[in-house]
Amino acid sequence: MTIQEIEEQIIGEFANFDEWLDKYSYLIELGKDCPVIDEKEKTESNLIKGCQSRVWLSCECRDGRLYFAADSDAVITKGIIALLIRAFSGQTPKDILDADLHFIDVIGLKEHLSPSRSNGLVSMIKQIKAYALAYSLKQ
Repeated sequence: MTIQEIEEQIIGEFANFDEWLDKYSYLIELGKDCPVIDEKEKTESNLIKGCQSRVWLSCECRDGRLYFAADSDAVITKGIIALLIRAFSGQTPKDILDADLHFIDVIGLKEHLSPSRSNGLVSMIKQIKAYALAYSLKQ
């Protein structure tokens, strides 16, 4: 599936909930399905700077596609990174770099997060795109 197709899926899923409390609960559920980073990968270099809670993100390239794993010490934050991994994992560096992530605005995620969590979301996206840029330069 393309990033755009995944985004549309996510928009459809979040449209099933009227209240943001229900959307937060769904985010927490998504976090439970997050591809978990190996304990040995929970290093300072994999820690995303700019997040209120601790978020580790690893990336590996297989057959020209990037695959992500993560973990966080906060359940909402883990749900947010799981959502991003769902959109980006298995995609090419170019597709990741070109993605506009309109689904974040459509589902209202940024506007319903605290300022510190919103900054964390931006930091997560920047880190994912930094991995994509680094791997695109290697190709």
